[in-house]
Amino acid sequence: MTVDSRVLLDPDDGSLGPLLRLADDRLTPGEGYGQHTHRDVDVVAVVLAGSLTHRWHRGALLGVGDVGVLRAGGGLRHDEVAGDAGAHVVQTYLRAAVAGHPATHEVRIRPAGWVELDRPDARLWMGTVAAGESAHPPSGVRVLVRDGEVTAGPAEGPVDGPATVCVWQVATARPAWAD
Repeated sequence: MTVDSRVLLDPDDGSLGPLLRLADDRLTPGEGYGQHTHRDVDVVAVVLAGSLTHRWHRGALLGVGDVGVLRAGGGLRHDEVAGDAGAHVVQTYLRAAVAGHPATHEVRIRPAGWVELDRPDARLWMGTVAAGESAHPPSGVRVLVRDGEVTAGPAEGPVDGPATVCVWQVATARPAWAD
């Protein structure tokens, strides 16, 4: 049982505003990250393959294409555990838009287009491009998934399928409380 985590982006200079880290995580069946704590961070998980159970409060099951939005607020302790087929997840860590709020977790079921995150400084766009087709996702920090391989970086322009595309548009200013 293993967790293989590859950091795709880790801007430590504030150049991507609230975006702290973007990781490509692969978990074998039944494997989790282990109990861990977050505080004043939002973790947005996009399930690319398999399933992931979020273990905190009432818990939540995320399947392929689902987006989990965890707001750690003033602090929480939790775990995420892969289902019977394992899990392939892209996790994005954002500074909380407002520090110290109560912790929450929401699941967006297979969204397409703009995903509501209820924050003014970061937006997520999701799309799937079928084989033989082309799409024009918005510009921004693009996460592109082809045949299980994940790349990330600033991009604009068309995307040829087959591909899954996530685009982050972020304000480049840090929240005042984080300075």
